[in-house]
Amino acid sequence: MLVSAKEMLDKAREGKYAVGQFNINNLEWTKAILLTAQECNSPVILGVSEGAGKYMTGFKTVAEMVKAMDESLGITVPVALHLDHGSYEGCYKCIKAGFTSIMFDGSHFPIEENIAKTTELVNVAHGLGLSIEAEVGAIGGEEDGVVGKGECADPNECKMIADLGVDFLAAGIGNIHGKYPENWEGLSFETLAAVNEKVGDMPLVLHGGTGIPDDQIKKAISLGVAKINVNTECQLVFQEATRAYIEAGKDLQGKGFDPRKLLAPGFEAIKAKVKEKMELFGSVNKA
Repeated sequence: MLVSAKEMLDKAREGKYAVGQFNINNLEWTKAILLTAQECNSPVILGVSEGAGKYMTGFKTVAEMVKAMDESLGITVPVALHLDHGSYEGCYKCIKAGFTSIMFDGSHFPIEENIAKTTELVNVAHGLGLSIEAEVGAIGGEEDGVVGKGECADPNECKMIADLGVDFLAAGIGNIHGKYPENWEGLSFETLAAVNEKVGDMPLVLHGGTGIPDDQIKKAISLGVAKINVNTECQLVFQEATRAYIEAGKDLQGKGFDPRKLLAPGFEAIKAKVKEKMELFGSVNKA
């Protein structure tokens, strides 16, 4: 049974660990993440971007697949199905489809419009028992067409959004989506500490978890981060494992093409990466 992300993230914040959000793109990715979460006895959040939702033929298809897979695999750890960087319209589509958590990314709107739309969606989500994430300060880089400059959030604006009743908050602290450039200056812990002080016990979210040094990840967790998003690293290991399999000629079975064999190395690579991240985040045996 899928759940809201609120309880798992409140527990993570209190316990000084973080729950991983791993974005899904197909059946293999979803199965790999669910099985690893079960093996690690870790709560987990399955993130779905609007681009990935479209690729998988719609949010309803995604929700039904995840619910059926969760039941068929006998998953007992807490699992939330979460819209990642959702538009206003996308949030309503996911609510209707059966997601258990949504993110409304209003960071590109003027603060007044961000507040108005977030307030509305908080009321709708909470009325249905769903959790909701908001964002202040755009996350740098590009992910499925969502582009951000990587600005640092205004702690006062973070408090304004937090006070609307959102369940967890993504605050830009110099983090970016995708690979980090060599001249990246690192996370702004000064900003994170100021945001943490303003929002109290609210769980904070770190987007762009790929490539951030382990010591910075752990310091961010100590300053209130309870959810860390990982996408690019899973994409990279899946790509590398699949390419190696093809280059070795192992996809040529002589009896036709078998996609299950082709995707198997990537499936195992994602499992290993997810386990590595759950151990780093401290969520193992926290279900």
